[in-house]
Amino acid sequence: MADPKGFLTTERQIATTRPVEERVKDWNEVYVPGSLLPIISKQAGRCMDCGIPFCHNGCPLGNLIPEWNDYAYRDDWRAASERLHATNNFPEFTGRLCPAPCEAACVLGINQPPVTIKNVEVTIVDKAWENGGVTPQPPDRLSGKTVAVIGSGPAGLAAAQQLTRAGHTVAVFERADRIGGLLRYGIPEFKMEKRHINRRIEQMRAEGTKFRTGVEIGRDIDAAGLRRRYDAVVIAAGATTARDLPVPGRELNGVHQAMEFLPLSNKVQEGDYVTSPISAEGKHVVVIGGGDTGADCVGTAHRQGAASVTQLEIMTRPADERPAHQPWPTFPMTYKVTSAHEEGGERVYAVNTVRFEGDEDGNVQWLHLVEVEFADGKFEPKPGSERKIPAQLVTLAMGFTGTDAKNGLVEQLGLELDARGNIARDEHFATNVGGVFTAGDAGRGQSLIVWAIAEGRSAARAVDRYLTGASTLPAPIRPTDRALTV
Repeated sequence: MADPKGFLTTERQIATTRPVEERVKDWNEVYVPGSLLPIISKQAGRCMDCGIPFCHNGCPLGNLIPEWNDYAYRDDWRAASERLHATNNFPEFTGRLCPAPCEAACVLGINQPPVTIKNVEVTIVDKAWENGGVTPQPPDRLSGKTVAVIGSGPAGLAAAQQLTRAGHTVAVFERADRIGGLLRYGIPEFKMEKRHINRRIEQMRAEGTKFRTGVEIGRDIDAAGLRRRYDAVVIAAGATTARDLPVPGRELNGVHQAMEFLPLSNKVQEGDYVTSPISAEGKHVVVIGGGDTGADCVGTAHRQGAASVTQLEIMTRPADERPAHQPWPTFPMTYKVTSAHEEGGERVYAVNTVRFEGDEDGNVQWLHLVEVEFADGKFEPKPGSERKIPAQLVTLAMGFTGTDAKNGLVEQLGLELDARGNIARDEHFATNVGGVFTAGDAGRGQSLIVWAIAEGRSAARAVDRYLTGASTLPAPIRPTDRALTV
């Protein structure tokens, strides 16, 4: 193990963030560069080497956390990177973006702050890139089989990399103009700079993966025709049908889905625009939805110079500590203050939007809300609690209801959907259409990046077996596996 007494003698320390007044003026990542390295070996030494490491169960990838904690403690960064990459294609993504269910399942976390697993992970992979330890791994021989991957988010990229390394010829189709899916256009630059995606794409190109951007399967290319051209197809197109808010005034100018608002700010960072066509500058901004996407909208609005930012959530404010009904090692629903929330704004809980009010030109100006309480399985408004708040830009960040079933992909292939609007699949990630598989949010529904990568890896094994009759690729999860929750 690492330090036998580390969990007793070392207190938990996390990455240092840059001052708020500095970081809201740029789009760089919020953490102080290099702030982890002086402390991370001791932090890795807090790992207890417990008899049953529940962090393995908390992580759907099955990351070998105690092993690379030990190597990090001993400053053996090459060995740490090897163990980290053994289960995770893209640890620099999860190390920055994952909410770390592994830490919620850490045995030390029963009665102390858990090990900073996520910080150790990102330090290991950043050191590996810095030291030239991340190199292309092209296959020794080609199988002669071809695979089309639809979608270039974390599930699609993971599946593509695994199948390429297995010797298949893989082409990734992405309808956006750049590779990355929501990693590229859904995650703001201040949470993950896109250079991390770019260097992984170059690694995958060197391994043999082909990329086709600006191509939407179902519209630009007939999906059934694509299936005939390739030996197998993996659909990793995500769950992109956003939940809407059908209230009076929804049609007013200035009311947008979060995924209309966020990608434009990322395109500014890519150099496509000088300023965002949907900008919060000088406006009173209201974000409806209290999750990670809502927080991304909050941080983006701050950087665009919003006059005020208010985030609304229909649920009551979560508890500061782990609730008794969400015991270890489950992932608890606790009150979280993200870097975006540190930067300002107001968070309002237990409220529901009644309607939007606009001016004579059709631009939203006010949002009418009402306080609610949960009773008999539904939210009931509190009489006399309705009020209005200024709202000149509203973003809807209320989650997603399923995969895109309107662009022709589902219909042209004849795919079946489940009751939640996801692409139906069996225990081998296979759809009802022969040779067509699905991974990530398209089949699971809206979920976490770590689940997407795990699904991509598992689906790759299923495809490899379909093409060759056997596979040595790892399969960390089954399609029916779910997170450690109550």
